[in-house]
Amino acid sequence: MINHTGSVLAFIGDAVLTLQVREYLIKRGYTKSKDLQSLSEAFVSAKSQAEYSKYLLEQFPLSTEELEMFKRGRNHKSDTIPKNADVQTYRLATGLEAVWGYLYLTDNQQRLAQLWDIYKTFAEENYGTIYIR
Repeated sequence: MINHTGSVLAFIGDAVLTLQVREYLIKRGYTKSKDLQSLSEAFVSAKSQAEYSKYLLEQFPLSTEELEMFKRGRNHKSDTIPKNADVQTYRLATGLEAVWGYLYLTDNQQRLAQLWDIYKTFAEENYGTIYIR
């Protein structure tokens, strides 16, 4: 079991998810910074992460350990107030990032890839298809 705080797990998870998103967009042929930035918002904004968190929890139950890490991230008391999201949205997004960080730190690449594939499908269904250029 990982003993890191929810904040640390979310910090790592944010980096892992951001790298996955950037790699995904570049492989799809996007190279302009403006395009990369706007398209990445479908994945890395607190709002989209919170919506995916709700979907994931309802449709694809997390394991006991993953749910514990989600709650650890979600319940972490932050010293900062989010500027582009309300507190509830921010906490759900932090919970998701904590799961990503947990899976990365436990080297569970298979599960991380599975959740990433579900996230890509979710984003395309909710924010539009990200076309190959």
